Amino acid sequence: MLRSYVSDITRFLRELKEQNPDIERGQREGRAIFWDKNLDPDIYRRYEASDVPHQAYAYGSKLPSRKVE
Repeated sequence: MLRSYVSDITRFLRELKEQNPDIERGQREGRAIFWDKNLDPDIYRRYEASDVPHQAYAYGSKLPSRKVE
């Protein structure tokens, strides 16, 4: 197996990171805007309490069941 093979994408990403060393810091900051948040326990409890039970099968679940003979 060739261990020296490097894909075009991998080469591109390595070169991009060499040219822009702060790019990963910017990615982490951008991720923190939307994802890395502390959860408010009250809001989380309200979210869990507002859950609506769903039927197992959405299409035809209200149809009367047929007897198999």
